[in-house]
Amino acid sequence: MKTALIQQKFYSNRVDIIQATVLKIKEAAQKKAELVVLQELHQSEYFCQSEDTRFFDYAAGFEADVAFWGSVAKENRIVLVTSLFEKRAPGLYHNTAVVFEKDGSVAGKYRKMHIPDDPGFYEKFYFTPGDTGFEPIETSVGKLGVLVCWDQWYPEAARIMALKGAHLLIYPTAIGWFDEDTEEEKARQLDSWITIQRSHAIANGIPVLSCNRVGFEADSSGVMKGIRFWGNSFICGAQGEMLTQAGNGNEEILYAEIVHERTREVRDIWPFLRDRRIENYDCLLNRYCDEKP
Repeated sequence: MKTALIQQKFYSNRVDIIQATVLKIKEAAQKKAELVVLQELHQSEYFCQSEDTRFFDYAAGFEADVAFWGSVAKENRIVLVTSLFEKRAPGLYHNTAVVFEKDGSVAGKYRKMHIPDDPGFYEKFYFTPGDTGFEPIETSVGKLGVLVCWDQWYPEAARIMALKGAHLLIYPTAIGWFDEDTEEEKARQLDSWITIQRSHAIANGIPVLSCNRVGFEADSSGVMKGIRFWGNSFICGAQGEMLTQAGNGNEEILYAEIVHERTREVRDIWPFLRDRRIENYDCLLNRYCDEKP
């Protein structure tokens, strides 16, 4: 199965970024990609750099957004992983990945579970933690373990998706540097981000696809200087081996061939799931293991 990750910058307005995304999807489809993954919140700037209620308007057209991206998937005959801002009810919003089948129908959706709240990443102001659980989405190209950005730091989420039969782990993402950080600190952050996700591939014996934004985005409120999204989207195999990786400064369509049979072969020689000592893991249900469960 040929996969494509679309790593993009923000084009200053919704119309331009959507138009650019559609053209890149068409290009990927013409090159025989069956599965196309978009970055986190791909229809807009990364608005979570500040807390501003006007950005809730971005979620008002969620149903129309679903219909639009479904039509794009159908037109290009691809399985498409999107990342949309969902208004569920007044005052109740989610960061939601919607997956479309090749006929444009909704194969499933995942509402982001782990929500950060850090300088420049004020997502708790906007997003309610998801309630869909960690459930793989069945598609014509396999069972997709779709998670979103901050979820990528949590081995529990990846493990549950794998234990429920996911063939791939997929992370639409928006993460970057602050320019005032030292080069050493930037290198540490990027290395940690890549390492934790490759570790999910290794521990669970399944490929990982991580699609990040790229380019500098100023904070519209002026409170923060802005974020330089570091790109480096990548696809790695079931042993954590890098199949392909983008750079940190340019838009790219990243392609890789995923062979499901390879996953079976890796799990046969590294049977980590077989050797789990599940009878001894009760402590994992505690916030911290300072008391008996």
